[in-house]
Amino acid sequence: MWVFPLSASVVALVFAGLLGRQFLGRHRPYQAAWTIALLMYAAASLALFLGVLDGWTPTEFRVYWLFGAVLNVPYLFLGEVYLLAKRRAVADVVAVILVFMTAFAVAKVLNAPIHVGALGTDLPLGKDVFGDGTLPYRLAQYLAYPSFLLLVAGCLWSAWQMRGRPELRDRFMGTLLIAIGATIVAIGSGIGAGLDVVPIFSIGLLAGIAVMFWGFLRASRTASARLSSGTTSS
Repeated sequence: MWVFPLSASVVALVFAGLLGRQFLGRHRPYQAAWTIALLMYAAASLALFLGVLDGWTPTEFRVYWLFGAVLNVPYLFLGEVYLLAKRRAVADVVAVILVFMTAFAVAKVLNAPIHVGALGTDLPLGKDVFGDGTLPYRLAQYLAYPSFLLLVAGCLWSAWQMRGRPELRDRFMGTLLIAIGATIVAIGSGIGAGLDVVPIFSIGLLAGIAVMFWGFLRASRTASARLSSGTTSS
């Protein structure tokens, strides 16, 4: 089953390269946020690949936990805020807060004590590795869980705002697919890790990133069309 997280890592890197190239050409903040999220996804998937293939090391688990369980979804949400917020200042405030939270999470996860004995399973649980109730374990609940709920709420809000406007259908579908992809990963990781079933977790990683990138493409295409239309009309 190591082939699936390895494939997910490769796919995420390719997608990050494409989105990063779009950002360099168009300088849209949501593209930068999603590129960061994809790079984190790639790093977490690579750590999972190494852990499943040859046993977990403390460093591999820290990378997997930090970039997969804690920070990935907040950066997906940040990209959605930049895409959907009517005022750029709102998204900028979210970005500043997230930068400080990222620095805090990095410091806590990288310096936290680890119960090495808990790394003996194929899919170690954060509560076993760091300790139930510890801050590094709780960071996933404090950051990723609310971000996931806000990501889904953003899709529902955008659906309400875009009702009756077919020209914005791709933007809505893009954000919806990103939320669906994140949900696939969340369900796969929750069931797979909880039951220590690597196939469910691994396949969920690959399927989730594929759906998310489909959403990135739909949302970016809509934004590009608006930019082109505005340039032509001016």
